[in-house]
This record gives sequence, C-alpha cells and structure tokens, in this order.
Amino acid sequence: MIERLQTLEDRYEKLNELLSDPEIISDTNKLREYSKEQSGLQETVTAYREYKEVTEQLDDAKAMLDDKMDADMVEMVKEEIHELSTRKQDLEERLKVLMLPKDPNDDKNVIMEVRGAAGGDEAALFAGDLYRMYARYAETQGWKTEVIEANASDVGGYKEIIFMVSGNMAYSKLKFENGAHRVQRVPETESGGRIHTSTATVVVMPEAEEVEVELHDKDIRVDTFASSGPGGQSVNTTMSAVRLTHEPTGTVVSCQDEKSQIKNKEKAMKVLRARVYDKFQQEAQAEYDENRKSAVGTGDRSERIRTYNFPQTRVTDHRIGLTLQKLDQILQGNMDEIIDALLIEEQTKKMEQIGE
Repeated sequence: MIERLQTLEDRYEKLNELLSDPEIISDTNKLREYSKEQSGLQETVTAYREYKEVTEQLDDAKAMLDDKMDADMVEMVKEEIHELSTRKQDLEERLKVLMLPKDPNDDKNVIMEVRGAAGGDEAALFAGDLYRMYARYAETQGWKTEVIEANASDVGGYKEIIFMVSGNMAYSKLKFENGAHRVQRVPETESGGRIHTSTATVVVMPEAEEVEVELHDKDIRVDTFASSGPGGQSVNTTMSAVRLTHEPTGTVVSCQDEKSQIKNKEKAMKVLRARVYDKFQQEAQAEYDENRKSAVGTGDRSERIRTYNFPQTRVTDHRIGLTLQKLDQILQGNMDEIIDALLIEEQTKKMEQIGE
C-alpha cells in the first residue's frame, strides 16, 4: 500500500507542474482533466503526508528511549509514543478507505427525478416533501439545485419533478437515494384520522459529459409544443416546450420549465444524455450482479429503501436497518447521519470484496 501511495504522491506533484505549464493552461480540456485528477488525489496525498510525518516522529521518539534519561522524561516519551502510535493506526485505517476502488461517477453532478407513485394526491405531496428535503440538504453541502422540469399536482406537491444538483462529490452522497420511498401519515383530507401509506420513487443519475455519451442528431427526434400548467391548461401560447426522443433506446425527455425553446432544449439534452448513460450503466450493473452481489445503493430501483413514519416521527432505512427518531430534522435536509451510515456500509462491503 505504501508503494501505491508514494506513486500517487509522485503523480500529484507531477500534476502540480503540469497545471503551471502555459501550454496546459491554454488548453481548456487538458486543464480541466488535470485539475479534476489533482482534486481527486488531494485528500489521499494529504493523509499520506501526515502518515509519513507521524511515522518519522514515532521513530524519533522510540530512538530517544535508548538514551539515558530520568524517570519523568521516560514517562513523557512513552506517553508521546502512545499518542503517535494511535494517530498512526488511525491514519492507516483512513488510508485503507481512501485507497478503496472509487466509483468513477462519485465526483459528478447529479440529475434527480422524484415521482409520486402509489397513493394519488398524497404521493404527489410526499414527492414535494422529498424534493424540498434534497434541496435543503444540497444547500447544507454548498451545492446548487436547478429545476429542469416540474409537473405540479393540483393539490400541491409534484406528480414528477426533475432537477440537477451541482457541487463537489454530489453523486457520491446522493446515489444512495435511488429507489422507492414510503410515507406513513394521516392525510390532511382524512377526517377519520386513519394512517395512509403512499410511495414516491427517486432516480439519481450522474450528469454525463458529451465525451462519455455520444448522441447523434440523426438519432434524436425533436418535437415542440405549447407548455402547460397543472390540469393541462396552456400557460404559454408559443411553442417553447421541447420533447426529445432518442430513437435507438426509446428514451423520451420533455422540458417546458423555461420560456425559451433553446433553453428548454439545452436542459432536455442534459437529462437525455444522463438517462442514456444511466441505461448503459444499469445494463452493465445487471451483468455484474449476476456474478456478484451489488454494493448498497446500486440495487433495483423498485426496491423499498426507506420509510418515513409521521405518527412515530421515525425514519427507517431498510438496507442497513437504521432507524432514527428524527423525521422532522431529516425532512429539513439534515441527512448526514443516514448518508454517512450508508457510506460506511459501502466501504465495508468493498473491503470485504477485496479480502475475498
């Protein structure tokens, strides 16, 4: 592992040189590529440098015990050795995690799709709750949220909402949200006070760059139409709404959020590219899963992953058996405790696979 870490540090130093090269600075693509690679190495290299420093201090402290010194000094050095040994061990464990195989999509922006599923109006209201939860969580992370397409329900909430979350390592944390989310609560319209169960589905896709998914104009049918609001009424007399159909895969994307047809087409293309990329990834994952059980967060999207129980103010993530009595806080976007637990589970499974 030390040899691999040293190789990464050497590469990090080389990237520093390259990013100062005028030739690279003038090449936008190479500058972006090298900056991204350097950013991906930074945390590991920083931890490795600290590990080397602590190891050197530990060796020096141990060497001191060979010299003649009084009892108080011996006790002081032994205490320092204990502290440095603990730090070294912690850094070793951290480096093991940092050296685990990384999901190549982890540092990407994401496109999320939240849809009301079973439960009619209540499902649409729950979809709205989930969207606001993700938007607030994104805010706590310093990420930006942009709505691409929203199909509002007459009673509030959304039949469907598609939005992009842009920010550092967005996919690495939000990828665990893929799947069916269940809510148990008494609807405001329910006079009998009975608890209803409704569901909403969440799809999380990494934003795909043009170099990753090549979409040819000849394969995409473009239709334009007048945008509409809740209930189907026309809200725009111009043909600003856009529908894109990728004929080889049958993937269809509509966008009417902007008043400009050009902007709607740009947004729709982002979603189309992400969906096609995601389709290829899902197919590859299914093939992989035939031979090996998938890691948490990459399973079947129809699987119920989490329950939000209002009467008991409880949230349960069924994949890892985690239950928190913090429903209000989580819906306000305080999702770190759940996401951190899912990250640890993913890392544990990766370490188990490496050990097999």
